[in-house]
Amino acid sequence: MIRRAEVTDVPVVCEMIRELAEYERVPHEARATEEQLREALFGERPAVFAHVAEAEDGEVVGFAVWFLSFSTWRGVHGIYLEDLYVRPGVRGGGHGKALLRELARTCVERGYERLEWSVLNWNAPTIAFYEALGARPQEEWSVYRLTDGALAEFGAG
Repeated sequence: MIRRAEVTDVPVVCEMIRELAEYERVPHEARATEEQLREALFGERPAVFAHVAEAEDGEVVGFAVWFLSFSTWRGVHGIYLEDLYVRPGVRGGGHGKALLRELARTCVERGYERLEWSVLNWNAPTIAFYEALGARPQEEWSVYRLTDGALAEFGAG
């Protein structure tokens, strides 16, 4: 079952964010706290959204965290999927596909024209999963990021 995340899901989503960081080989990057996540998802003016996947017993086993993007070329919003994660013990059970399908459904219902995300180049199983759904890499684009010291230094100049 896929549903919108509730405030009571914050601890398990936070835990899975740390699991995802471990999987992606950057555990030190996962610094978000439950308080920060709670405020981002359920504060006065949330700009980030989440869905969770539940197993048959009601246990939350996966999540998708996303926010709105905007295409100046298309003139409409889209969804940018920040993170998709399904716990290893239940992978292959359709939870990831169901989470993505719910986001695609949201795009269609709201008239959004894009559902986009990034994937690590070395993550072959995930790339194969996405391509089996019909997603295609945007090979002519590279992702750039300013963070930590570089962001502070550039912003101060």
